[in-house]
Amino acid sequence: MGGILTGIGGPEDIKKLTGEEMTRLCAELREQIISSVSRTGGHLGASLGVVELTVALHRVFSSPRDKIVWDVGHQAYGHKLLTGRLAGFDTLRRQGGVSGFPKRSESIHDTFGVGHASTAISAAVGYAAARDARGDDNAVIAVVGDGALTGGLAYEGLNNAGQLGTNLIVVLNDNKMSISPNVGAISKYLTRITSGRSYLRLEADIWDLLGKIPHGSKAQVLAGRIKESLKQLVVPTILFEELGFKYYGPLDGHDLPLLVSTLQAVRQVKGPILIHLITEKGKGYRFAEQDGQRYHGVGKFDKSEGIKIVAPTVPSYTDVFGDTLCGMAAADPRIHGITAAMPSGTGLDRLRAEQPRRCHDVGIAEGHAVTFAAGLACDGAKPVVAIYSTFLQRAVDQIIHDVALQHLPVVFAVDRGGVVGEDGPTHHGVFDLTFLRMVPGMMVMAPRDEDQLRHMLATALAREDGPSALRYPRGAGRGLALDGPPLPLPIGTAETLRSGADACLLAVGSLVYPALAAADLLARRGFEVEVVDMRFVKPLDEAVLCDVWRRHREVFTLEENTVLGGFGAGVLEWAAAHEEISPPHVTCVGIPDAFQEHATRAELLADMGLDAASLAERVAGRLAETRAGGSRAGSAS
Repeated sequence: MGGILTGIGGPEDIKKLTGEEMTRLCAELREQIISSVSRTGGHLGASLGVVELTVALHRVFSSPRDKIVWDVGHQAYGHKLLTGRLAGFDTLRRQGGVSGFPKRSESIHDTFGVGHASTAISAAVGYAAARDARGDDNAVIAVVGDGALTGGLAYEGLNNAGQLGTNLIVVLNDNKMSISPNVGAISKYLTRITSGRSYLRLEADIWDLLGKIPHGSKAQVLAGRIKESLKQLVVPTILFEELGFKYYGPLDGHDLPLLVSTLQAVRQVKGPILIHLITEKGKGYRFAEQDGQRYHGVGKFDKSEGIKIVAPTVPSYTDVFGDTLCGMAAADPRIHGITAAMPSGTGLDRLRAEQPRRCHDVGIAEGHAVTFAAGLACDGAKPVVAIYSTFLQRAVDQIIHDVALQHLPVVFAVDRGGVVGEDGPTHHGVFDLTFLRMVPGMMVMAPRDEDQLRHMLATALAREDGPSALRYPRGAGRGLALDGPPLPLPIGTAETLRSGADACLLAVGSLVYPALAAADLLARRGFEVEVVDMRFVKPLDEAVLCDVWRRHREVFTLEENTVLGGFGAGVLEWAAAHEEISPPHVTCVGIPDAFQEHATRAELLADMGLDAASLAERVAGRLAETRAGGSRAGSAS
């Protein structure tokens, strides 16, 4: 792609551009983002909405000396293109390529690595405090979407910044959407700021006046100042001012000259500052402008025709969960669904349509979602908290203190369990079995397919004496027939799916079918391997474990979770408490003790040795050693 963008080697080059060249740069940035994302997939709408802001920030400030902290990172594609990553941008989210999120190891201009919302202000306050302690004067800017203000951490940062009184700029990008339309009192408050009758009437009157005054005259400058002064009388900014911030806005987030002049002015102002911008999510791409929710995160698409809606041939785990919960909620008025800003992503959008009073979107506030569920349970409801594994990490204290300690029957539907692919390490859900298994009284299940998911949801909802969790992977199920109503399973029972004397594979969840496929491959090499779907990570089926321990010399535990503290660790803990049974050699197979980078799900599983071929090779290698004279052992690897 020719033009202005190809001449931008770094942010310093933007400072050399004329105003007209910066406008052209914005158009080229949008075209590059649309073109690249159409080929790789990614977060489209948010990055298109902040193109002018991104150019203005790098025009006025000097990264990396000045620190620009992006919240979530959905907005940062333009920033990546302007900071030396244009040449490799077509590798976005591909294995070994450019990350879809800001990443400190990728660029000195990525000030803070981030994939979870509402963190930018706290991180920026930390940067500002460090700057003040060393007596420096660099600027610190946090760029947050209005969706981030549905998360409590953002207010903890605002509160601390106001208390410190340090020089800090928070840019609020207000497009009234995160992944789904924003909810809650804060969203309504921001809407009141930008759509109040007095403000709109003032805007119209002042702009009408300015249009009649010669451009560039002293009278027009004066009228503009009057406009800003009068606006402060009718705009309800008391929330930010009471937190200690000087408030500027709302401003047109697509007016590049206005953004540049505003940023130049406020960098001279002392203390915490909040600049409120109004932007359009998906700006510059008509399909994204028309449907910001669909074009928030996208797969590959034809940029000239937009996303084509194709009905899936096989329902996803998320869809099956949502449909099953809807059916059960229709029969049981005590059932409530709770989501943290992702009704469509978790499958609760259908419940919201059918049972709006019993479907609750609490915003990007996972900790609140869990404690809210605890309150529901205390009053006799059956709350089901549907949250992605990576985001449920943010609510571990509430799970322990507010739910488990009180033995409340809250159900956790843990979506995206395991590696999720191109979103990378900020989004892989590989710790949930570990942090859920450690909680006293928690029942933890992992279905091998979508039909078993239905029965596990019924199992969890039937429980009255404590919390339950079922975790399932991203993507399509196996296309199984979903016959009959979902029925509770006997708690803590495994299911043997294949017999074999040479070794036993104890698998859970998404690795059950790869274990069966590996057993088929091993049979061709003369090895007969038993496969057990453990189903329950907690409590374990002790009767099955005792039987396996007595009959096998080689046992492998398989899980799509970190090997530290997960299902395999639970099996080893059980074995340590049963020394009377002669132990086999146990190999724990799962996610290595390292953060996994971004790639397709298939690539990641193969790289970690969790696909069928790799599992078969590992088991065959161990069995070959045993046949060659390996001794019975009680260790794990």
